[in-house]
Amino acid sequence: MGAGGPDDEDHRWPPWLKPLLRERFFVQCKMHADSHKSECNMYCLDCMNGALCSLCLAYHKDHRAIQIRRSSYHDVIRVSEIQKVLDITGVQTYVINSARVVFLNERPQPRPGKGVTNTCEVCERSLLDSFRFCSLGCKIVGTSKNFQKRKKQQMSMASDSEDSYSSSSSHGQYMKTKNNDNKVQSFSPLYTTSNTCWSPGSKAKKGNPPPSPNGRANNRILEH
Repeated sequence: MGAGGPDDEDHRWPPWLKPLLRERFFVQCKMHADSHKSECNMYCLDCMNGALCSLCLAYHKDHRAIQIRRSSYHDVIRVSEIQKVLDITGVQTYVINSARVVFLNERPQPRPGKGVTNTCEVCERSLLDSFRFCSLGCKIVGTSKNFQKRKKQQMSMASDSEDSYSSSSSHGQYMKTKNNDNKVQSFSPLYTTSNTCWSPGSKAKKGNPPPSPNGRANNRILEH
């Protein structure tokens, strides 16, 4: 593949990392099912042949093996172990049972809590302000070129949408104001009426006939 292809993305990470994140741990070892230590919570970075129990380690002498732990049904690994073989910069760490750990994969979160100012760039889980990702898996996804490209496209589309909405709102407000001005200007009476009280001895105003003796106005009907 050429520069920037899938092969380049894979070479950014150790060959054991993605298989590690896909592995299922804390299952019973098939080779040592009769032992009380048959829970598979180990992984050999050199062999990459699946989850191992403590008894399996006898076949992996002088190999790099790491232990996987659990927190609320999610797999974690101690920072002191993983940072020897992997750059975990940007991944949030947690203190569990007096040990600092990182999560292997993302953990679903329905919605960020109130007042949250920083979230994982991939799964939007709440984070402290100094971190970008909630887990090793999210860091792999979030630093890939394809993800960065999609993120830039989404930000560009969101910006264009906001500009379009702002322009449409401004035009609509302008038209509304213009229409209101036209309505105010066009609302002028075609004729006016004046209800004038008349009393004996008062002079009738020009253009208004005096009332007749029977109390009714002498209205002139103009015909054209």
